[in-house]
Amino acid sequence: MKKANWKLSDFDYYLPKELIAQYPSPNRDQARLLVLERARNILTHRQFSDIVDYLSSGDTLVLNDTKVVPARMIGRREQFSPDQGGGKQEIFLLAQLDNNRYQVLARPAGKLSVGAKIFFDEDDVSALVLSDQGMSKVIEFSANGRAQNIWQRLGQVPLPPYIKREPQMLDKKRYQTVYARSSGATAAPTAGLHFTKKILRALAAKGVNIVYLTLHINYGTFQPVKCADITQHKMHREYFVLPRKTLDTVQATKARGNKVFAVGTTSVRVLETCAQAKEGWTDLFIYPPYKFKVVDSLFTNFHFPKSTLLMLVSAFAGKELLFKAYQEAIARRYRFFSYGDCMLIL
Repeated sequence: MKKANWKLSDFDYYLPKELIAQYPSPNRDQARLLVLERARNILTHRQFSDIVDYLSSGDTLVLNDTKVVPARMIGRREQFSPDQGGGKQEIFLLAQLDNNRYQVLARPAGKLSVGAKIFFDEDDVSALVLSDQGMSKVIEFSANGRAQNIWQRLGQVPLPPYIKREPQMLDKKRYQTVYARSSGATAAPTAGLHFTKKILRALAAKGVNIVYLTLHINYGTFQPVKCADITQHKMHREYFVLPRKTLDTVQATKARGNKVFAVGTTSVRVLETCAQAKEGWTDLFIYPPYKFKVVDSLFTNFHFPKSTLLMLVSAFAGKELLFKAYQEAIARRYRFFSYGDCMLIL
């Protein structure tokens, strides 16, 4: 389905709030799997553990090995007087600027101005606000060289804003893929959360190539599109690394006529960005009628209405078929978003 001028409203849909998964399934591979076959225009309902049936010897599976850092910290504002200052203060890591300085999001933002201090659970850990740009602040820790360890010691799992609960112990394991190894993300590559080591071993035994790239997902993944004309949207940037081994394997797969299966929209964006192995930043915005050059099949979770992720998947699956699948998933009470069920688009 081609359309010259997509509007933001074209990518909207109604989702009952109770379908937004607040917890992961008991086991990673127990999620439901909705399979879309584009060539035959059909939908099939399976379980994620069935995915081994869909890959053949010689195919390649591309995984994003980024590792989520504990990017959320809770402190208290400096108390100036009995009626001024104080109170709970949340900060969310956006970027490390140097050893002690970080760019963060603050909530509430209006109560932190330049010169304000935040104190954390350990009395010797505090942060000074150096610059104030609304919700975004630059802070400097006074930890005497220990700043690089502060997030690991005091940070919490950065659950997305639509999970309406505090992080728990289970999130430290379940909001991380089993193959995560390159620290730097502040949001998880959620399509990969369903994979287990057992499934990866079964795929390798079948002759499937398993390769990795890295894209550090940042808070911009939750940035809403505000332009009525989506072509005017400015995509956020994310840092990536595409190793030579991964590129060579993908190119060999394409050359012999096998298929490249990308796990998640992040893997898609890196593969479609690069013509050669490299590292850097990508702000590639994919929406219909984008023509995919590398990726043949896609594993992905269900995405938020009017999001850039939904637009990318609409370009891959075809918007009409994708929205048909979403409506069926809603009717069958699939679980949505980060801890929800998933799709395989063939």
